[in-house]
Amino acid sequence: MTSRKFFALPPLIRLTIAPSARTFSVLNRPPPNYEGHVPLNAFERGTLAAGSAVMSLMNPRRAGMFTSPNLSLYMLTLYEDLIAALGETTATPFFIYRLRDAMLSSPTGRRILRERPKITSKTMSVTKLRALPESSVGRAYVSWLDREGVSPDTRNSVKYIDDEECAYVMQRYRESHDFYHALTGLPVFVEGEVALKAFEFANTLLPMTGLSLFAITKMKPVERTRFWNTYLPWAVSNGLRSKDIINVYWEEELERDVDELRNDLGIERPPDLRNTRKSLREQARAANEKRNSRGGLEAD
Repeated sequence: MTSRKFFALPPLIRLTIAPSARTFSVLNRPPPNYEGHVPLNAFERGTLAAGSAVMSLMNPRRAGMFTSPNLSLYMLTLYEDLIAALGETTATPFFIYRLRDAMLSSPTGRRILRERPKITSKTMSVTKLRALPESSVGRAYVSWLDREGVSPDTRNSVKYIDDEECAYVMQRYRESHDFYHALTGLPVFVEGEVALKAFEFANTLLPMTGLSLFAITKMKPVERTRFWNTYLPWAVSNGLRSKDIINVYWEEELERDVDELRNDLGIERPPDLRNTRKSLREQARAANEKRNSRGGLEAD
């Protein structure tokens, strides 16, 4: 499994590189290959990748970064656009074709490519998902959405990948991301997101997921230590040995037991990050109260 992920070179790699390497000027841009597609030449692709990589290191979710709510919303939208652009420009030409080939090598993956399902609030009724058994995949998914305050409709549309089928592969990966959170239980704050990105990189090899590891510089020392000692080893081992998660037909797994699906994919659930952080906060609070109490007695 590990060697297949790293060394499965697409047989038509010479042909697939060609469309992304073509040159043209902004005055002679070719027509789009699908709705919303923006063709880029090699210079534009490289510039966009480099610029989005630098700018995406800024995290507008950090409390107090902007005093204006409107400016905060604008910067958050811009940040998400940059992350999306970074994912698309760095996935071409090789990596997105490798992921497409992983889907073509699986009967379920081929069916997903043929049927082109979309994960949105229209196709995923949260009311029906909330009525599913608590241990089901669908219930775990909607519970995670409710807890984190997110929606299936928050994913950007792909526009910088030339090949139309590969654009769908990237869109499918993007729309499935919240299922990966629900499956692993990892939250959306920096520590959990970076752990999930490390898992995704080991499983999909998409460069953007690997570049996300630079976000560890934003962690507190105790969080970095926990990441290096616990969550990175979990991410690498589980991402490499598990099945290709891009081939999960989530719409057909909603009623399945979530533990059963994890076992089938070969994924171990990591230590609960929310409970770990909560426990550490409680320990710190108790220690602080003890120190304050001792200080009061000494003063008396």
